[in-house]
Amino acid sequence: MKLYPLKLTPAVKEIIWGGDKLKTAYGKEAPFEKLAESWELTVRPDGMNIIENGEYAGMTLGEYVDKATYAVIGEGYNGDRFPLLIKFIDARDKLSIQVHPADEYSLKNENEFGKTEMWYIVEADEGAELVIGTKPNYTVEAYNKAVADNTVEELFTKVKVKAGEVYFIPAGLVHAIGAGILICEIQQNSNVTYRVYDYGRLGKDGKPRETHVEKARDVIVNYTTADIEKMRFAAASDRTPSLLAACDKFKVNKYYFTDLTLNAGKESFVSLTFIEGDGVIIADGIEYTFKKGETYYIPAGMGEFTLKSSGATVIAAEI
Repeated sequence: MKLYPLKLTPAVKEIIWGGDKLKTAYGKEAPFEKLAESWELTVRPDGMNIIENGEYAGMTLGEYVDKATYAVIGEGYNGDRFPLLIKFIDARDKLSIQVHPADEYSLKNENEFGKTEMWYIVEADEGAELVIGTKPNYTVEAYNKAVADNTVEELFTKVKVKAGEVYFIPAGLVHAIGAGILICEIQQNSNVTYRVYDYGRLGKDGKPRETHVEKARDVIVNYTTADIEKMRFAAASDRTPSLLAACDKFKVNKYYFTDLTLNAGKESFVSLTFIEGDGVIIADGIEYTFKKGETYYIPAGMGEFTLKSSGATVIAAEI
């Protein structure tokens, strides 16, 4: 099959805490007001990208991978499903406090991968906060009592955030995105989320949204304050390349560029999500235009390609 940069149409999601920034500032289209998530790279039954350009236009990314074989994911990749899910998340209101299981627990109980993820803070209102991690006095006994007393929120740590910060969220780390934050999330391809606390909100059916306090208790890891501090840092602000995360699930870099050459080797695809600026991708002498908010999938084995702009920023992810 021909290997070229695939421009992807995202899968969009309406959730009660969503806003409208993804539509007004990032070019997303959705038939509803509260556009909470735009799934930029996804091969899932509950959300699938469509290829917009070239020979495979109109094909889903899943169909493309099936036709091209897993070689376009990465040489030797032996997972039984696509490895990553990349999203923009616009939190007009705060998300539930939640936790994700690791692979072993999740595959056994949910037939899904677990979820380790990272967040790049694209925008944050003044004073915006995240929940990240348990307080030092956390115990299972304290958790059980707090659930019964409806005070579980008090067991978790809150931090102020600003644009350009990075948070690594391993499976087992309690977390929540606060109101007024827009992030780019790179994660394992999983949608398993255990809600710990949801502020008593009602869903579209008028009933409280489901929580999963027992499963959450099983998988919460009581990371130390020192552990949590290692999971947050500021990406380079002087527009030099920044390694945002590297683990056994993914590797993510941020580049500000006017002229940048990257390589999609046989070992991994490269996903490009543009968070600032516009320009072109040049591959085999052909130009592919991009603008802020768009995502391209560069198949493994395509080789070198060049990004050109008058000044743009891209989040580049691979396995």
